[in-house]
Amino acid sequence: MSEIMEKGRAAKAASFQLIGMSSEAKDLALKSIASQLIEDQEIILHENSKDLEAGKAKGFTSSVLDRILLTEKRIKDMASAINLLTELPDPIGETLETIEKENGLLIKKTRVPLGVIGMIYEARPNVTVDAATLSLKTGNAVILRGSSSALYSNKALVTSIHKALSKTELPVDAVQLIEDTSRETAKELFHLKEYLDVLIPRGGKNLIDTVVRESTVPVLETGAGNCHIYIDESAEPTMAERIVVNGKTQRPSVCNAIESLLIHENWFNKHGAELLTSLVNKDVEIFGDHAICKVLPEAKLASEEDWGSEYLALAISIKVVKDTAEAVEHINQYGTKHSEAIITNDQRNAARFLQNVDAAAVYHNASTRFTDGFEFGYGAEIGISTQKLHARGPMGLQAMTSSKYLVYGTGQIRE
Repeated sequence: MSEIMEKGRAAKAASFQLIGMSSEAKDLALKSIASQLIEDQEIILHENSKDLEAGKAKGFTSSVLDRILLTEKRIKDMASAINLLTELPDPIGETLETIEKENGLLIKKTRVPLGVIGMIYEARPNVTVDAATLSLKTGNAVILRGSSSALYSNKALVTSIHKALSKTELPVDAVQLIEDTSRETAKELFHLKEYLDVLIPRGGKNLIDTVVRESTVPVLETGAGNCHIYIDESAEPTMAERIVVNGKTQRPSVCNAIESLLIHENWFNKHGAELLTSLVNKDVEIFGDHAICKVLPEAKLASEEDWGSEYLALAISIKVVKDTAEAVEHINQYGTKHSEAIITNDQRNAARFLQNVDAAAVYHNASTRFTDGFEFGYGAEIGISTQKLHARGPMGLQAMTSSKYLVYGTGQIRE
């Protein structure tokens, strides 16, 4: 039996054991995991250093290495996030709707776990902990398949999780890690309908597109982030500069950082040079249209590929547009339906932008960097969904559940 089949079967069995687990039992298990991560942090950091050394040898970019990197602070933050998760209400068992029929039938729609979640992701070892703890909180088992770039880190983290679970009521098999990171194993996971209830890809556009295209397991699509900011004609210059610089440079390697900037031509003529200088001073590489390159000679002329690129680095594409309608059209053509923003003092243009831009999160006068489960008050997230079925935007606990109807009768039959 292959590793995928063996661990799929174990996860499925564990998912049935999780049914009916009390909120207290689940929260105690999460607290145990948080404590174990702190206790094992030296081992985890040692294993993480192996991934970093291998990544440097392979020529990984600084942004990719940053996504792999674990530090004492990052492990402490993981543990803190898990403890915060225990303070959130358990959604399982919640009554969503009650229907009382004239014939006496009582119908209750209740929230239940999805079952077994498959998580396929790149680089970030923090996803290992996020996915495991969010799954356990919602009564789901999880099969984790990270990339080879973080394999040592992921193995160390899952070992700590298993140690912690062995001290609790929850089954150790509820968290499985696929250690074979080959493409063949990934493809086997795509078709594991016998054991998987849903598959969630989290990573770059190529990974997500491959999973969506090839999987026969239902997919919850967490999208790549080609996020835009549009500076409208009436935007306040200081605010615009602060938001753009924050959106691009505060942490460029994440999916809610901006990758493209659209600027109203009248605003650009008055304030564009200063904004470009601010970005250059932050070491941002600029790919611009002809208007941008005319003002900033060191800018590179943007290609068609640049308008659709998720750089995940200190790079940005910039285009000058004539109005809000052109900005919206550009975003809907090249965006990834993740997070988009308008900076304007014109309420009508803001309303038009918020209504017409097709994205999971649309902002007015704020940075796109807030598209995050913690910032939205969910405590944590499994990813940012850019699709429209089941869940959209930051996926917290409720997004990791389904529902079923409980029907109570006293002998009713249908005439």
